Amino acid sequence: MQYSDLGKFIKFKRLQMGISLNKFATEAEIDPAILCRIENLKQGIKINVLESVARVFGMSPAGFLMEFENIKNDL
Repeated sequence: MQYSDLGKFIKFKRLQMGISLNKFATEAEIDPAILCRIENLKQGIKINVLESVARVFGMSPAGFLMEFENIKNDL
C-alpha cells in the first residue's frame, strides 16, 4: 500500500470536522508543526502519530487506513 498522500487525507478529514490544525494537534497530543508538515506532505507519519490522529477521528488506525484506501483517488 502507498501512503504518500495520507497527509492530504488527514487535512481533508480535519477540515470536514471544522477543526483548526492547532486544536486538532492539541487533541491528538502532537506538535502542530509536525501535523502541518504531515498534511503538506513534507514529512512522513510515524505509527504513534497515526494512532493519535485516528483516535481523534474516533477510529482505529486500521479503520482510518481503510477509509483512506477507499477515498484516496478522490483527494
